[in-house]
Amino acid sequence: MIALVTGATSGIGKSTAELFARNGYDVVITGRRQERLDEFQKHLEKTYKVKVLSLCFDIREQKEVEKAIKALPEAFTHIDVLVNNAGLAAGLSPIQDGNLDHWERMIDTNIKGLLYITREISNLMIKNKRGHIINVGSIAGKEAYANGNVYCASKHAVDALNKGMRIDLLPHGIRVSAVNPGMVETEFSVVRFDGDEDRAKKVYAGIQPLTAEDIADTIYWMASRPAHVNINDIIIMPTIQANATTVLRKN
Repeated sequence: MIALVTGATSGIGKSTAELFARNGYDVVITGRRQERLDEFQKHLEKTYKVKVLSLCFDIREQKEVEKAIKALPEAFTHIDVLVNNAGLAAGLSPIQDGNLDHWERMIDTNIKGLLYITREISNLMIKNKRGHIINVGSIAGKEAYANGNVYCASKHAVDALNKGMRIDLLPHGIRVSAVNPGMVETEFSVVRFDGDEDRAKKVYAGIQPLTAEDIADTIYWMASRPAHVNINDIIIMPTIQANATTVLRKN
């Protein structure tokens, strides 16, 4: 069994790749940071004795994605699970003050990048007559919140694509699922605030958010259901969070 995980150099992607490797999957890990990929590959191979292939490319660049997947060694072309994890939030401001670079990064990564990799891998799955695509969405893909405009829009797109993929790939027996987390403490807020760690820490102050491992557990559970079972969609929240904006904080 082989799992391909995008955005595997940190956070949810890294925890997910590790969990699949722990359970005996060979893994393909992708990301933009070569040093992190190399280090993680060595760790997985040494710890779990599985085969690991690392692919360093920018998922926003269609030609890079196509080239990387077309060059997969034969042994790694029979991908059983694709975890579309690569994504980000950039900025938190009202629409009239939006930063165009932030907008482009979110649209190019969260929507277009997901499409580029899915197009390549879904065709391999159709050829192999099996597969499971798991899309990492967000509570932001279920409801909008103040100043989240474009990020919310990009994750609403993931929600719609998840439903569309499920329909389109049904005749090929390919399962399609989505996991939509609430607050998860990873590099997410540091990236959103352009590296401002102090501001990022305030997001999680006084609460117990989800961890990357919590989401990885959910993703693996979805992938490990019997072949006749498809988990279409899951919203997973920390106990202290009721919706996108209602959070119980300790004083």
